[in-house]
Amino acid sequence: MEEDRQWKASWIWAQSGQWDDRPGNQMLYWRKRFQYETDAAPEGRLSISADSRYALYVNGVCASRGPARGDLRTHYYETVDISSLLRQGDNVLAVQVLHYVQGAPHPSAIISAPTGALIVEGSVLCSNGVEHRIDTDESWLYKVDSAVEFIAETHTCVGGGETVEGSEVPHGWRETDYDDGNWTSAAKIGPAYLEYDGFLQPWQLTPRTIPPMYERKRSFVRVMRAEGGTWQLCVKAEAHAQVPPGGRLIVELDAGELSTGYLRFEVAGGAGARITFLCSESYESEEGAKGIRDQCEGQVLRGYREQYRVAGIGRSGQAEVYETFLFRTFRFVRLEIETDAAALTVLLAEYIDTGYPLKERARFACSDESLLPLWEVSIRSLQRCMHEGYYDCPYYEQLQYSMDTRLQALFTYVVSGDDRLARKALHEFHSSILPSGMLLSRYPSTQPQVIPGFALYWIMMVYDHLLHYDDVELAARYRPTIDAVLDWFGRRVNGQGLVGPAPRAYWSYVDWVKEWEATRGVPMDGQPLTVYNLMYACALEQAAAINFRTGRVETAEEYRIRAAAIRSAVNVQCWSETSGLYSDIPTSEITVPFSQHAQIWAILSGAAVGERAVRLAEKLLVEEGLLKASYSMSFFLFRALAAAGCYDSSYSLWDSWRDQLKLNLTTWLEDPVSQRSDCHAWGAVPLYEFTTELLGVKPAAIGVNRLVIEPQLCGLEWAEGEVATRWGMVGVNWQVLNGDRFSLEVSGADGVELEVRLPDGTVHWLTGKRKSSLECGLERGVS
Repeated sequence: MEEDRQWKASWIWAQSGQWDDRPGNQMLYWRKRFQYETDAAPEGRLSISADSRYALYVNGVCASRGPARGDLRTHYYETVDISSLLRQGDNVLAVQVLHYVQGAPHPSAIISAPTGALIVEGSVLCSNGVEHRIDTDESWLYKVDSAVEFIAETHTCVGGGETVEGSEVPHGWRETDYDDGNWTSAAKIGPAYLEYDGFLQPWQLTPRTIPPMYERKRSFVRVMRAEGGTWQLCVKAEAHAQVPPGGRLIVELDAGELSTGYLRFEVAGGAGARITFLCSESYESEEGAKGIRDQCEGQVLRGYREQYRVAGIGRSGQAEVYETFLFRTFRFVRLEIETDAAALTVLLAEYIDTGYPLKERARFACSDESLLPLWEVSIRSLQRCMHEGYYDCPYYEQLQYSMDTRLQALFTYVVSGDDRLARKALHEFHSSILPSGMLLSRYPSTQPQVIPGFALYWIMMVYDHLLHYDDVELAARYRPTIDAVLDWFGRRVNGQGLVGPAPRAYWSYVDWVKEWEATRGVPMDGQPLTVYNLMYACALEQAAAINFRTGRVETAEEYRIRAAAIRSAVNVQCWSETSGLYSDIPTSEITVPFSQHAQIWAILSGAAVGERAVRLAEKLLVEEGLLKASYSMSFFLFRALAAAGCYDSSYSLWDSWRDQLKLNLTTWLEDPVSQRSDCHAWGAVPLYEFTTELLGVKPAAIGVNRLVIEPQLCGLEWAEGEVATRWGMVGVNWQVLNGDRFSLEVSGADGVELEVRLPDGTVHWLTGKRKSSLECGLERGVS
């Protein structure tokens, strides 16, 4: 990600001695004035970055937020076209910068240098040829914030909240007519790059690789309850609340769905009034139990409390505006408003919805109406976990984990065909490598964590991308990191031929299973794990495919040999003849636990093939006492059933998702055990199953210019929709006629070879075009 750009601007920050004695994070307001006189519209373009977060305004209008999350070795900058925001005469650039200080409330996903910094480089070019430079230097002015206090809290690790003293905010500072006469000139803290001797600045600038987040204003849809006053939601989405002097109003608002957005309040009057707000995913009991998510009677909202203290400058026609600097995650927002001697009018309570601009190009419909809401909730779950990275959950962590990310990337591929966020994630996990060859399980992160199996998911993620996009150059770039991860596992193969237990400092997490609660998702401490060995074998096979496609044939063969050895060892050490199952740890026919997980990965890795794979697939759904996979591992359960040719029996699995809908969830749960997070996109499995299996559209193999069309009927009478592929959108429409005939129409993928597999077992070779139709017979009663 190196860039050879000659920057003219310098990094700037506050002059030494400008900070007050308060410890904690640092917020600065920056301004740069300039003028131009010309009749024609100017062209303005700038590049900007900061440590740690910034919001850029041009003449009062927000033009960019960032930088995109990276680390100090890949510090992103944004390039912004500001032409449409410029006006003849006076103009101002205004930038709000928050620097996270070590030891202060700090999002775990944002890595900061010891000092804050801002860099802006650009110019405005007028029609008369005059260029106005707007690079950061001593001509920029700043003001140190004295209004915001950041709140340390343990409820989440997204950075905590804020308490804001409105009378200390420089209201109007983004506008051209603001008086900045008492602001201070910036101090240069260094050039963008040190040009000689190879010494590195704290920030290695790299152009942003993903699009800007979308922003759109949204209104709350209903009042859940209100105490102590009146609150009206008008048709125009204006929320009016009148709070008299010495009054108190409590109101709880519903966004209608779990959302990520910047909270925004407009008020008038009410000097000294306190607006305390709390964001929550759901209602729950006093004891913390969750049920129907929007059932408020006898229930409470939990979260950390934030506050804005009103300055009282708002008047008729000119409101006082407060907007959170960072986005919040919520479905419900609780407001507690208390006034002092002056009455307060709340003119507006809304939020600016934000996230990655996921374009939903795929669609799905079928004869079973109970499946249709699963698609909608899955899209929303995926969207809410896509921002400047793939997040595990937007409310509690906002961290990018490689297991979650692998699934989210696959869902994104089939829904939109957009791989930009996935490519960024691939690079970031590659950048997290430790000297041992192991990868961090979540990255970027200020708190290093290792889950050894998650490094294998990253290898699978490289494989997935090569399968879907055939980007040989990208895959080849990550071969050394793949080698390092596989070497880490290879060095731990013991005398039994199995990968032994991981170091105690690491977390050998597999899945959230109730019976594994005591070990936090680990089948058994201090033992070789069957699942990890089978995942290792699977990763070796996928690494072999990557190496073969990228020209390292001998390495590919080595990895296949190592995979075969692991499978053989698992079949000797972990197979139970008595139960006909794979145990979770090596067994000598003593009492050992059995889980769906070991059977799933035995099928996926090729340890179980033929009749054994079919028998395991059948037992996955009917075997008594088999520990159950949660929502995330269910993706691999579907894959195992498909690999064993038993996908038709998967239909009952959707009850786990239907049951969540009965709780009025608008996004999918993290897991069925703790039910901590109400939004985890690893549960958006329907997006993949409905497109790849029920519609049946999937890439044939790595390096092959061919699509497979193989619909799974699963008791449906018909299904139709479109799937995103690297060859464009592919449409599928199939139906069962009179119970004994199957009809299929395929469209799209012009010029691409199609391998169409029909339910009667026949295979047809077609070339993608506007529309192709096929029919075949079915046995009576099969559908």
